Amino acid sequence: MMNDQWIKVRRDLHQIPEIGFKEFKTQEYLLTYIQSLPQQNLTVEKWRTGLFVFVEGKKGEKTVAYRTDIDGLPIKEETGFEFASHHEGYMHACGHDFHMTIALGALTEMVNQPPEQNVLFIFQPAEEGPGGAELMLESDLMKKYNPSSIFALHIDPKLPVGTVSSKPGLLFANTSELFIDFKGKGGHAAYPHETKDMIMAASAFNVQLQQVVSRMRDPLKPAVVTLGKMEAGTVQNIIAEHARVEGTIRTIHPDSMDLIKQGIERILKGIETRFDCQTSVDYGANYYMVHNDAEQVEKFKDVIDNSDISYQDAPEAMTGEDFGYFLKGIPGFMFWLGVDSPYGLHHSQLNPKEEAIEVGIEAVTKMIYSES
Repeated sequence: MMNDQWIKVRRDLHQIPEIGFKEFKTQEYLLTYIQSLPQQNLTVEKWRTGLFVFVEGKKGEKTVAYRTDIDGLPIKEETGFEFASHHEGYMHACGHDFHMTIALGALTEMVNQPPEQNVLFIFQPAEEGPGGAELMLESDLMKKYNPSSIFALHIDPKLPVGTVSSKPGLLFANTSELFIDFKGKGGHAAYPHETKDMIMAASAFNVQLQQVVSRMRDPLKPAVVTLGKMEAGTVQNIIAEHARVEGTIRTIHPDSMDLIKQGIERILKGIETRFDCQTSVDYGANYYMVHNDAEQVEKFKDVIDNSDISYQDAPEAMTGEDFGYFLKGIPGFMFWLGVDSPYGLHHSQLNPKEEAIEVGIEAVTKMIYSES
């Protein structure tokens, strides 16, 4: 398949972004393509809206797994592409259209030129939330195929095309979503003494929240707590009865996550007493850190050094990725693929360079073929 055909696949997928566990059109597209390949060494099994695709190797002494995520984001696209999203309010703003295309490219190589070892391609739904990796890892199908190693990639808008980047040890942080509701008593702005003002309660919480990182956690264990959204009230002369804040927690050490959540809950108890209100907290999707196996990264680096692709050592990042759950159970690694976009991940104008698709396919296939 030529480069322009891979570009077509990417653009087809870009037009049908779907959120977690609702990737019905995406699964259908993937199945249609996979069914067009020679089937003699291929086994395809559905898992919810995802897929397990098994390629039997010539020796088949072990199974190497490669994972791609398949979901989009609830972001209104503003790229102006002719192939922009057909699903209003949704976009492949994190490069999962690239990820899927690269996986299909590598799968096509494996089917046409079978590797020595078995390969399991995992098309995972719900990476952006509510989280599909942990559920897939615990599934009967994963236990059936029992891979001995696993790897994945993620596009990096900051890196140039032709470059990959990784590191042994910690690559991405532990992350948790954060949703908090405040319930009080609304009323007329002229009679504040008869109300329980939830704008005040939520604002007080936001100020105190900053102390969780600065005063309740070991300064040698990095963490970030961010509130990115606050909603309250209806009109200017009614005191708000309800408020809601939404944010994220990111930590380098798993134990820091528990300590921060405990700190948040202590603050909320104080808010309830101070403002005579009720609060509820939901931590949403939680992602385990991406911790790369050193031996696997070194092997990948050797593979890339024997290609035309450039390798860079990656810094640690507070980015979250639920691929970490796979690495918690199976030795492996994740690497960045340079796509040179002026706009970053989760941006409505993300524009990865499509030349990177073939670079990704080459990096993935060379790594799989190195398993002899």
